[in-house]
Amino acid sequence: MLFGFCEKDITPDKPAVLVGFYRPDNLSKGIDKPLIAQVAVWETDYRSCLITIDSLGFTKELTDEVRKCVSDALDISAKQVMVCFSHTHSAPNAFAMPEYFTMVCERLVEAAKTAVQNLKPILVGWGNARAEIGVNRRPISNDVDDRVGILKVCDEENHHLQLLILRVTAHANSYKRDNYLISPDFFGAVRELVGEKYHCPVMVIQGSAGNTAPKYYWSEEVPIDGRDCICSNTATYDMANVISQSLDQVMDDITIYADCSSRIHSEYIQLTSKVPDKEEAFSVAKEAKELGGIDGDSWLERVEQLREKGILKQTETIEIQYFSVGDWCICGGPYEFMVGFALETTKRLNDEFFYMNGYTNGCLLYFPTEDEFDYGGYEVYWSMLIYYLYMERVFPYDREAATKLIQFVVEKRGKQMKLFGEE
Repeated sequence: MLFGFCEKDITPDKPAVLVGFYRPDNLSKGIDKPLIAQVAVWETDYRSCLITIDSLGFTKELTDEVRKCVSDALDISAKQVMVCFSHTHSAPNAFAMPEYFTMVCERLVEAAKTAVQNLKPILVGWGNARAEIGVNRRPISNDVDDRVGILKVCDEENHHLQLLILRVTAHANSYKRDNYLISPDFFGAVRELVGEKYHCPVMVIQGSAGNTAPKYYWSEEVPIDGRDCICSNTATYDMANVISQSLDQVMDDITIYADCSSRIHSEYIQLTSKVPDKEEAFSVAKEAKELGGIDGDSWLERVEQLREKGILKQTETIEIQYFSVGDWCICGGPYEFMVGFALETTKRLNDEFFYMNGYTNGCLLYFPTEDEFDYGGYEVYWSMLIYYLYMERVFPYDREAATKLIQFVVEKRGKQMKLFGEE
């Protein structure tokens, strides 16, 4: 297997419109740490590409443009490119800043071309550490995914580390809404500390963190997701230290292999959501205003427009993408999946190296499990009133969609394992 890597600075050179918190003024007021985009190119029977971007998440349409630009540069299909967003709440809104989006695309193309030039034979190994970095921010559950999924990439000749990929699960909002500095949040601190420790670049991939707050945060305010979280003015480094220390327990025991391959594959599923009637829409908007301070007037107008056109159901076709290196597999879709998606899929597959992730190839809002759907609140309803502008849909997917999607992901993974003789 051949591998090449490159990263680029994608920090804006002027104040940027931030995205991630509901507030009247979202213009940045300085830089905490640079934002980074990373490109890893893999080649066995064919070439594939894994990208990480410090961003809340681009829309699906913008992410498709990213994949097209990079795939053209690599002379591969866009389906052979996976884009993973960190979900930092301290990065520019690419939808509102076309010039920034163009810059990111240009630098990703440059990085992809450099990564290809850097292709060389590698060995890989995988493992899991355990790190208590997340707190379930919804009162109905204490579930968290404390796995730190590790993929070691070593050069073939002397086995020196070339890259560490770490998959973690916690919202990248250690900085809260009173922060106006551009920042990669704790992902940047992880790259810094772990990179210094192991003398190699580090890619960090976000898991199913829709209902998982970071254990450490810094804010002058008391955040709504602060239940059981710890306020610290070194929060991002506190998060990174927990992750870094967890690696000490397992890194030396990870076996590296020469006879592995990389694979990438997409599956597609259709999901539906209703357009609420007038009474239900007003009830949601009233609750969001009273409990979340969210103005839902424009959302109510959009709902009414759809119903006047006779549109009572909305359907979306969803891409679920699988990227595997050896037995290590990340599977993602363009949503803020609740942690239950990751826990349930790995349980049903009996596979601790299978990681279902959100924020993959776009970001289309929260996707609750059925119990979270029943509880409601910001992650189910209120956020729609803010972010419906970035998509066609105005309401959560139907309640049974979570069970349907989990079953779909598990069945498709099972078929892949049989096809490639992994059982």
